[in-house]
Amino acid sequence: MDTDQRRGAAPADDFAGVAQGFPGGLRRLWVEEPAVRYRMPDPVRRAAVRAVIIASVTLIQAMIAFLGTLTASWLAFPMVISSVASTVVATWSVLDVWVTRQVWNQRNGVVSVPSSTARQLRRERRRARRGARSAVRDAERARRAGRAGRGGRIPRRHEGGRERGGSRLSEA
Repeated sequence: MDTDQRRGAAPADDFAGVAQGFPGGLRRLWVEEPAVRYRMPDPVRRAAVRAVIIASVTLIQAMIAFLGTLTASWLAFPMVISSVASTVVATWSVLDVWVTRQVWNQRNGVVSVPSSTARQLRRERRRARRGARSAVRDAERARRAGRAGRGGRIPRRHEGGRERGGSRLSEA
């Protein structure tokens, strides 16, 4: 969808008439649109910011350790040790984001609106599945009722002369 279509205006083919139809003859540069995703909860956002900062510090330490090793600096060995420790801490902080998000969802739940489109789609799919199952059941009942009206099962014979799929009890 084009920007002009969202505003309900006719598409502009060239820049000559761009300012027409706007108050004061000026076109707005920024148009607020509703967010597609909701904002993260505060504890989860705090954990995510913390994880990004720790990961960036870890990358900086690793780069300093690498460059220090290339120049044979005395700072290389301590930076390698701190980079290893920072990698463990960065991994822990990423896990903290995941755990914090799970705990938040478990404690506060997910906002559920009765008029939600996802709920409506699930309801329609459920109705379609139920309708399909009932149609299969009705067809099976009709088939069984039709067979019962003809006097039961019609035996089919194959080369050996015995009924196909018949059991020993039915042969007696």
